[in-house]
Amino acid sequence: MAARAERKLIATEFYEVAQIDVHLTSLDPAHDGLRIVQLSDLHIGSGVPDGRIINAVREVNRLAPDLVVLTGDFVTHKRDPLSRVPELLEPIAAPRVAVMGNHDYWSGPREIHDGLERIGISVLQNENTALRLRGVDFNVIGVDDCTTKHDDVDVAYRGAGRASRLILTHTPSCARKLPAWEDVLCLSGHTHGGQWDVPKLTKGVYQAAGQPWYKGAYTVRGNQLYVNRGLGFGKGTRLPRINSDPEVSVITLHHREPV
Repeated sequence: MAARAERKLIATEFYEVAQIDVHLTSLDPAHDGLRIVQLSDLHIGSGVPDGRIINAVREVNRLAPDLVVLTGDFVTHKRDPLSRVPELLEPIAAPRVAVMGNHDYWSGPREIHDGLERIGISVLQNENTALRLRGVDFNVIGVDDCTTKHDDVDVAYRGAGRASRLILTHTPSCARKLPAWEDVLCLSGHTHGGQWDVPKLTKGVYQAAGQPWYKGAYTVRGNQLYVNRGLGFGKGTRLPRINSDPEVSVITLHHREPV
């Protein structure tokens, strides 16, 4: 079985920075030590103070990762300022790739997509792209949102390189649709870590709903899944969090030889 992620939390005023190590047999040795920052569920507008996003973007640039990935729900509803999404995210200095979330589809998918693309963030909608990192292709596969039934795994994978694959998809349950036993990493969000994470109760609710993956690291059909708790809601908003603070994930990839 693939090693699970190891987490270390660094508290800030607005969120926690989770340091995660992931060991993959599918990773090209050239990408050993590659660092990825994941932002998810920003809910820009009524769902989160602008200051938290500005602070997180500054932290991302301070960390100077090889890649930044954004896993959906940039806003909450149509009344949110969609134009603020590219304005707040444009200062991110690293290469950037994104997928859409269910709230994006409910709010203004074309405007959000075009705004992100305009500032150089590649939005993958059942698509993949090869980034040249450390002289070797690093393949990012974006599976579109499955909550709104826009996902098509077969199309998303079409033509993707075999080594160093990273899967992005907003909803964690989509991980069970991926090709099994490839020991790839899938990054998602959507759940806000349960929002109110009450011991035993929250886990039981998610299991009953058929989505037991709601916070942190899991193994799903021979692949690794990490569920980011997102930046939206909580402190400074009308919807608090319990035992599930907002999160910025810093993921370090390690090549692991097959057993």
